[in-house]
Amino acid sequence: MHFKKTSIYSLSLVLILSSCSGKKEEEKTVYENTKFTKGTENTVHLTEKQIQSVGLTITSLQNRNMEKLVRLNGKAEIAPSHISSVSSIMGGHIKSINVINGSHFNKGQVLAVVEDPQFIQLQQDYLVTKAQLEAARLNFTRQKDLNTSKASSDKTMQTAQADYSTLNATLKGLEEKLRIIGINAKGLSTGNIRSRINIYAPFTGFVSKILVNNGQYINPADTLFELINPAGLLLELKVFENDVNDIKTGQDILVYNNQHPDQKSNAKIISVVPSIENGGSATAVAKLSSVNAGFVKGMYINAEVNISSRYTQGLPNEAVVSYENKNYVFEDLGKSKYKMIPVVTGISDDQFTEIVKADFLKDKKIVQKGAYGLLMMLKNKAE
Repeated sequence: MHFKKTSIYSLSLVLILSSCSGKKEEEKTVYENTKFTKGTENTVHLTEKQIQSVGLTITSLQNRNMEKLVRLNGKAEIAPSHISSVSSIMGGHIKSINVINGSHFNKGQVLAVVEDPQFIQLQQDYLVTKAQLEAARLNFTRQKDLNTSKASSDKTMQTAQADYSTLNATLKGLEEKLRIIGINAKGLSTGNIRSRINIYAPFTGFVSKILVNNGQYINPADTLFELINPAGLLLELKVFENDVNDIKTGQDILVYNNQHPDQKSNAKIISVVPSIENGGSATAVAKLSSVNAGFVKGMYINAEVNISSRYTQGLPNEAVVSYENKNYVFEDLGKSKYKMIPVVTGISDDQFTEIVKADFLKDKKIVQKGAYGLLMMLKNKAE
């Protein structure tokens, strides 16, 4: 009887310990399956049907020359030096406006016509002064001759000389004022005095803003138009922190807009702002190699920068998957088992991604097509 009690007690103890051990093992398995970094939980086992569904293909580590392709994006802007505000040198009423917002114009084209009686007065003053100057010149010449023969005093000659010099300076000033408002003083006569002046385009470009209307009275300080010179178009590009060291002044780049991604234009990096903004990016400024009407102020643009090539080891892009900011590949272990392996990536192009210190992948079979599907299966298993 004593033996039976002891046996029952021993058996109970074994069952309890076995139960506790099983419970701990079960808890351990659940815990490990929520991780991607230890043991067999990095392994996925597929059925034949799943393999066909995912469409797995196998590749291996390859040696090749690779170029790092950095993609940037940003906006087209105009350098402040190439945005001009146009005003009239003298006030008056707007008689006509010959352009509209966004219209193209050529250097010397008439943008608007301004009318005012003061333009008549300025031309009249010029012609009167010109006549007075001629009379003063003749008087000064006469007084100089008389003074030479002592028939006229020095004071009289000096007064004649001062009158001539004053009128000459006045005429030069009036001539310059007429030039500024677009009237050729040399060809001015009493028969072609006019009440209107033209506002001419200072360069070839586009109208950004029209700030006046017909009949409006304007003052000399009023801005009539804001004009854009497309030669000053700049491309302000965002450079993420990981690529900052690869982007340098003088690099040639290709740029395009979202509407025509197949039409790429040449440009050059002209400056890189040496600071990282709150968004984690710096700013690079580029300039088109030639004026392109397809790029306008405010347009979103994209750019591609090819960094110098190097001989390295890599895998096709689709073989490398990312999860929680880390990169992985899947090794084919055979018997429908696939193990996820962390890797460190380097440069990449349109087809391949460099694997840094990749010797440990040598001779391994790596999943190419279907790697992302395996990642999703493994993630769902962990959850």
